[in-house]
Amino acid sequence: MCAFQKHQKKDKAENVKNSKKKYAVACVTSMGLRITPENRMAVHNSNRFLLQATSAETNVLNVTSSLGRECLALTRFVEGSPMAAFIKAQLRARNIAYEAKEVPQGGPWGYRHQFNIADSGFGLRAPRVWNDRAGEVGRTLDPKDYDVKRIFGDEGVEILHLSGLIAAMSPETTKCCLAIAKAAKKYGTLVSFDLNYRATFWKGREAELRKAFHQIASVADILVGNEEDFQLCLGFKGPEAGGKDLAAKIESFKTMITQVVKKYPNAKMCGTTLRQVITANEHLWGAIVYSGGKWFVEEPRPIVVMDRIGGGDGFTGGLLYGVLNGWDGEKCLQFGWASGVLAASSLNDYAEPADEKQVWDIYKGNARVQR
Repeated sequence: MCAFQKHQKKDKAENVKNSKKKYAVACVTSMGLRITPENRMAVHNSNRFLLQATSAETNVLNVTSSLGRECLALTRFVEGSPMAAFIKAQLRARNIAYEAKEVPQGGPWGYRHQFNIADSGFGLRAPRVWNDRAGEVGRTLDPKDYDVKRIFGDEGVEILHLSGLIAAMSPETTKCCLAIAKAAKKYGTLVSFDLNYRATFWKGREAELRKAFHQIASVADILVGNEEDFQLCLGFKGPEAGGKDLAAKIESFKTMITQVVKKYPNAKMCGTTLRQVITANEHLWGAIVYSGGKWFVEEPRPIVVMDRIGGGDGFTGGLLYGVLNGWDGEKCLQFGWASGVLAASSLNDYAEPADEKQVWDIYKGNARVQR
């Protein structure tokens, strides 16, 4: 039994009727479409693109779902949309179930699924991302769409994952994330929260979102984010980021998390990635985790990057997979680090491990051919 499970009250656990919970990880999310130029070309001078279903939250689920555990996305779809049909098929192929209200499009100016338009960059040409989210159906999420008693109480969910992206997307999604988080805790589900601050999402809603993020963080068992995330989302006053100096970054994060765990004692694990960009194709990649009162650090190593988008989600996904398996903090960190590397080795924006061995081989630096 992992440290988190030991901290769950027996009366909460008894609310779950099934001894084995149906879903390993569930998330609240707004599904969209990502198009990426082939062969690392830039968006503006490409005419061939890879289309994929995307969201930061399902990217996190994908590590666990690829390794055989069923996961669940709570979302909304545009009724009758071929893009919605494409997303559903992609989720089914990734072993991610979904529950979603079907919303009528309402004509050509009505609802749709957002587009994320991104290139991978090359050398000193940086990757560029353009989000086109007008009319996004996921902004209308409503907790009343979901039978939380059945999902969390009867069927059971081991971990609910939320990100600051969906929590800050609209007043409706903020309320939805908060309601689902409270319901999940009622039934003994662990809550993971990646703060994921985005200034464009927060503009004009700072006080409202600060309050909501504080409430979600208060029930979270796992918190992910860098110093800036904790300062801007939760109002901590901490040291400035340590720039490119690794030791300064690590000490700065430790100082911040010391404050965080005092204010949010329910959080038993906190983590973040450490990234230094050399070129679009080469990064220094590391991570740091606080768990069980101890610090674990994976100092940055050079990695070759095909597409950097989703590396952080891969890290969080690997971390949660370790928690599901009851691993200690160090092993969770290692698996998370390697899952992030796996995500960066693919044009997909999620990690899709073939098996655990593939992830551990990445961690060990074993890239020899396997026959």
